[in-house]
Amino acid sequence: MTMPTPSAAHLEPYEVFRQEKDGDPMRHGGNVLAPDPELALHYARELFGRLGESDRLWVVRRADIQVLEDADLLHPPLDRSFKKPGGYPMRDKLAAARGKAGTSKPGARAAGHDRTGGRRATSEGGR
Repeated sequence: MTMPTPSAAHLEPYEVFRQEKDGDPMRHGGNVLAPDPELALHYARELFGRLGESDRLWVVRRADIQVLEDADLLHPPLDRSFKKPGGYPMRDKLAAARGKAGTSKPGARAAGHDRTGGRRATSEGGR
């Protein structure tokens, strides 16, 4: 008894994302053509996991991937730089304010001060 081979009309593309080792980001590895999700997993495992180069695989039917191209959602008109690390450009603002006031950047703290700005107790006289 021979198994019927799936025709090209019944094959669907599945995108394969792979992770090389635990902690790495998932990266697009390629795609496979398969008639169903179960066979797509087997194909992906053979192509991307057989030699042990992948720690984890995601196999997604291409038709199930949602595309977001709305410029208003991806690039909002409001400035939201405060949500990003380094979003507060304080160094530039402080430098501009110091230049306007005619002062310079303060130096490092003296060795006689602790990190809170108070004076450290010395062994000489307890001060």
